Amino acid sequence: MNSSLSSGGSSEGSPLLEDRYHDDTPRNIGNEQALGGDTPKALYSDKKLHLVIAAVGIGVYLAAADQLLTVVATYAKIGNELNALNNTSWIATAYFLTLTSSQPLYGKLSDIFGRKSCLLFAYIAFSLGSLGCGLAQDMAQLCAARAVAGIGGGGINSVVAILLSDLVPLKDRGVSQDRISILFLAGTATGAPLGGILADSVGWRWSFLVQVPLCFFAFIAVYIILDLPPVEHDHWLAKVRKIDFLGAFTLVAAVVALLFGLDSGSNLGWSHAMAGAVLSLTPVLFALFLLIEINVASHPFTPGHIIFDRSLFVYYGVGFFSGAGQTSTIFFLPLIFQAVQGLGATQSGSLLVPGMVAGVAGSLLGGWIIKRTEKLYAITLSANALVFASVIPMGMFVWLHSTAGETTGLPIMSFGAGCGMITKLLLTCCGIYLADSV
Repeated sequence: MNSSLSSGGSSEGSPLLEDRYHDDTPRNIGNEQALGGDTPKALYSDKKLHLVIAAVGIGVYLAAADQLLTVVATYAKIGNELNALNNTSWIATAYFLTLTSSQPLYGKLSDIFGRKSCLLFAYIAFSLGSLGCGLAQDMAQLCAARAVAGIGGGGINSVVAILLSDLVPLKDRGVSQDRISILFLAGTATGAPLGGILADSVGWRWSFLVQVPLCFFAFIAVYIILDLPPVEHDHWLAKVRKIDFLGAFTLVAAVVALLFGLDSGSNLGWSHAMAGAVLSLTPVLFALFLLIEINVASHPFTPGHIIFDRSLFVYYGVGFFSGAGQTSTIFFLPLIFQAVQGLGATQSGSLLVPGMVAGVAGSLLGGWIIKRTEKLYAITLSANALVFASVIPMGMFVWLHSTAGETTGLPIMSFGAGCGMITKLLLTCCGIYLADSV
């Protein structure tokens, strides 16, 4: 065991959002503040914690860079080469389908098998998916490989967030999450121009293949540096019995129905029978999922008291809508630049850089304000108001085909999103009540 580990610290299989700490202290914001913002016992020294954040940050950077490495090259280059331009949206859909479906599962799986094991598995899945994308010969193979990569991408982001909540005292989580957010936003900033350069020079396949050795490096770094207490020594069959397979399957089916319905509506028309049928099935599946988690599953990976915590409803909504707006903007601007305004992949990627830099600046400011004031409500409201205020001029500039206007509006949106990213994650993961943050 590494000497930096304190005896009696939380194990890597400690359940998320436990009601009590290991010393039976109730887990709530008031207790952590009363303790000076520290959990009862620190798992790592400050020096070791810096190394851990650096190690897991490699994967976060890679997962973020992947989204724009491939997006810049995807819609024009891949669609033309594979003669499937009308199906290119499935490249992104396949990735985000498995990413969004697998993220909730990693929380429970990391409780059972340990944070480190799940993070290493995510790296393996991500690298195999990227390799498959680089070797794909048709659109079906490419989408299948992107789905595998999405399983890894979902684990990288979610397990790192879980680790931060395990290892970092509450008062320092803003700064630690700030560092992770900077790496994430730096990945998006460098991924865009790098993806364009690769697409215009050596080919779009290298946008995927270049990630394989980087993912291997991230795997080695986490394997060596991340040293956590062992999980419970139950037989693997006993661990598997704790997995909520029925709830997981129902959630995946609900997410698949939602995404497939939205994609069918956008491609086939909202009056098409398939789009209507699948979208009608979606709320039924989500309701069935809630029923299973509350009344059926013995070990639900999403307990009902978390789902229906009213103090978190607003942050669920803010995270969903702001994330949807930011993601759609980043995905479709390169398409507009190339397909509508006739720019190359390299130039399209370069035009995204100011927005990504502004996002890093917003993340830095958000973390600094949280550290200095410990007030989260005002910055959350201000950051999302800034994002909202940028949407109207952005839409107008897109309609006017104004490249200058689009690249001016993107930094404003990204700055607000960067500020708000930290507070949404902190308030959701830590279960902070609004009254405690005002």
